[in-house]
Amino acid sequence: MIVGQAGRLQYEAVLFAASLRHADPGFKGRLILAEPQQGGKWPNNPTIRNPEIRALLEMLDVEIRPFEARHFGEGYPPGNKIEALQVLPEGEPFVFFDTDTLVTGALSQVPFDFDRPCASLRREGTWPEPELYGPGYAEIWGALYDKFDLDITPTIDESEPEEFWRRFMYFNAGWFFYSCPKAFGARFLEYTLAIRQDPPKELIGQALFPWLDQIALPLVIHSLGGARRTIPEGLLDGDVTCHYRVFPLLYARETDRVVDILETVSAPNKIKKVLKAYEPIKKMVYQRKGHKVRALFDREHLPGREQMIRNQIKKANLWMR
Repeated sequence: MIVGQAGRLQYEAVLFAASLRHADPGFKGRLILAEPQQGGKWPNNPTIRNPEIRALLEMLDVEIRPFEARHFGEGYPPGNKIEALQVLPEGEPFVFFDTDTLVTGALSQVPFDFDRPCASLRREGTWPEPELYGPGYAEIWGALYDKFDLDITPTIDESEPEEFWRRFMYFNAGWFFYSCPKAFGARFLEYTLAIRQDPPKELIGQALFPWLDQIALPLVIHSLGGARRTIPEGLLDGDVTCHYRVFPLLYARETDRVVDILETVSAPNKIKKVLKAYEPIKKMVYQRKGHKVRALFDREHLPGREQMIRNQIKKANLWMR
């Protein structure tokens, strides 16, 4: 499942679907695009209204399913992925992906352990940000696990030092999976709403947005019997998928293979006609400004933090989203 709507996500959805069909022609599963509808927490119409895009998605064998956002919507778009799980069939294994992902290998060959969920470890220590004299990582995360009567002990990575963010289970919500979308979605919604409405006192001074989904996700995964990693390393966020996030970052840091797949799947006229309406794709891919970004970096020695990469691209006036 992916979530698609008007704006950036509709173009990314086309690329995701095109890359899946290109990289895994033997994929026998269903690709469902969950589409938020006007009403509820989306006062304006968020649906994909471009008939050419809808036709292209249909050509790529994408099932579009509507859903109503009752809790997040326009005020917190990342909440779409939580509420959208309701459109999937109960009791059937699922994998969720953010639309800003390319499929680069055989997704159908990934040995998912659907009874033991996990999520993307391609992340930085974005949350929490402990204050000098306030609660540290252990107190903040410990308070969250306690709130939901969960034992934090099995989630601790003892190989990491005390009060280092990697010691605590923390994911990027760019992909996750489980054996039942209804159960996962209900637990995800329960935890995010509880944290938003009544955060533990240890979270005072911590920003909940835009990180709310990623704060709740490790708690959800642990509560459902998951762990940091339950599938082999190097597949998702590796040989099989690439969560590129934004096109300048893709060109800056991803492999030649990822760039080649992006440019291959966006080349057919039917796809190009639609995608070139989106300025970042038009400039980065079709006008090849992405290769100017690529020339700025040595991918064997990239800056240690993403913000440093962004700053370098912005300095060259090549940043766009």
